[in-house]
Amino acid sequence: MPAAEGSGYRLPPRSAMPRISAVRSVDTGVSRAGEEETMGKLEDKVAFVAGSAKGIGKAIAECFAAEGACVACADIDAAGASAVASGIEASGSRALAIGCDVSDSASVANAVALVLNTFGALHVLSSNAAAITHRTPLAELPESEWRRAMDVNVTGSFLVCKHSIPAMIAAGGGSIILMGSQMGRVAYAGSAAYCTTKGALLQLAKGIALDYAGEGIRANSLSPGGIATERLLVRFADMETAQREWGARHPMGRLGEAEEVARAALFLASDDSSFVTGTDLLVDGGYTAW
Repeated sequence: MPAAEGSGYRLPPRSAMPRISAVRSVDTGVSRAGEEETMGKLEDKVAFVAGSAKGIGKAIAECFAAEGACVACADIDAAGASAVASGIEASGSRALAIGCDVSDSASVANAVALVLNTFGALHVLSSNAAAITHRTPLAELPESEWRRAMDVNVTGSFLVCKHSIPAMIAAGGGSIILMGSQMGRVAYAGSAAYCTTKGALLQLAKGIALDYAGEGIRANSLSPGGIATERLLVRFADMETAQREWGARHPMGRLGEAEEVARAALFLASDDSSFVTGTDLLVDGGYTAW
C-alpha cells in the first residue's frame, strides 16, 4: 500500500464545531467473519497512530485494528507505515498509510486531514514517534542531537495533539495517549536528552487532560520499561545481550514485549478507562519500584 499524499482539506474553526456529550461512532463498513456477536473494544472508532512503522507503535496499530478500529498508520518511514497498514488490511480491517514527519506542522496537519477525508472522524490518538539518542554525557552531546530529540519527541507530540484535538472535539471526544518511558520518572547516565523529553510528555498529557476534559477528551501518558524491540540494538550488540544486561535491571527479570505495551494502550484508548485522564500508566516490570 503506497503512502497517501496531500490534500486541501481544512478543519473548520473550533468555534464552529459542536460540543457533543457522547462520542459518535463512524460506520466503517467492515465485517469480520465470526465476530458478529463480539464487538471489539474500539469497534467503529478511528485511530491515528503516529510512529507506527515498527516496534511499540506497530504493535499498537495492530492491536487497535484487531479490536475494531480503522487505523491510520503514520510514520516518517512511509514504506514501513505502508507495510503495517497492508498487514492490517490483509487481516480484514481498514487502514491508511501516511508518510508523516511529526516535527513538521504542515506534514502533521496534512496527515490529520487525510485521516478525516478517508474515515470521516478521529477518536483515538497514539503518539509514539521518538528520535534515537545515543548515550553521551551532557557536555559532550551535540546540540543537533539535543534539538532533534526535542523536535521529534516533544514538539512532535505537541503537533499531533494540536492538529488532532479539533477533530476529536467534532467527534464528541476521544482519547490521547502519549508514549512516555520509565526514564521520564527516573534518570539514566548518558541519557539526559531522552529523559528530559519523556518527562516533558508526562506533563504535556496532564496539561491536555485539564484543557479538554470538558470536551470529552481524555489524555494520558504510557510509560514502558525496557521493551524487546530493535531500538535496543542501538545500545546492545544483540537482543540476547539486551535481555541479559537490561532485562535484569527490572524486578520481573526480563524485558517487556511490544504487545504488552499495546494492551495497555488499548486500555487507555477504550471505554475501559473512561474515568482515567491526566495520569501516567507505567508498564515497566517494576523498574521504578526499586
